[in-house]
Amino acid sequence: MTLDPAIGILIVAGLSLLLASAAVAKLRDLRSFAEIFAAYAVLPAHMNLPVARVLPIVELGLAVGLFLPAGRPYVGLAVIVLMLTYAAAIAVNLRRGRRDLACGCGGPAERRPIAPWMVWRNCMISGFAGISLLPWSPRPLSPMDGVTLGFGLVAITLVYLCVDLLLGDVARRSARLRGVR
Repeated sequence: MTLDPAIGILIVAGLSLLLASAAVAKLRDLRSFAEIFAAYAVLPAHMNLPVARVLPIVELGLAVGLFLPAGRPYVGLAVIVLMLTYAAAIAVNLRRGRRDLACGCGGPAERRPIAPWMVWRNCMISGFAGISLLPWSPRPLSPMDGVTLGFGLVAITLVYLCVDLLLGDVARRSARLRGVR
């Protein structure tokens, strides 16, 4: 089974946009992101600051690396590992009953609490990264593919943002009902 190159580029572009925007948001206020990262308590305390400082750089590197065909299999695997690691960190803290933690997904300025849907979202993103690892068809791209890719990326971005806002609002309302800010 091969992946149509237009679909492959669309997946890679969507993943890249997601990773780059998350990295930039974290880099805007690295100190606050480091505090959010440390609050997850999944690493020894002495590792939190160095990992929090490197993480946005890793995300940016992965965002760029997805566009390099020779490295895409390795970068795609790294994206899968990263997203599953994020999912696991959220799941561990939900299991601990720590639903008041800020997600940190959209950067430190966005103080929404973690929720189970975020675990599933990150697993789904990992699945798309996995699809990008399939062999791509050698079909040349046409000008119409460019139009499809442009509108497709806009559509995917809008759907992602709408679902993220909707489920984030549900999580905030749920947190307020539980007495969490």
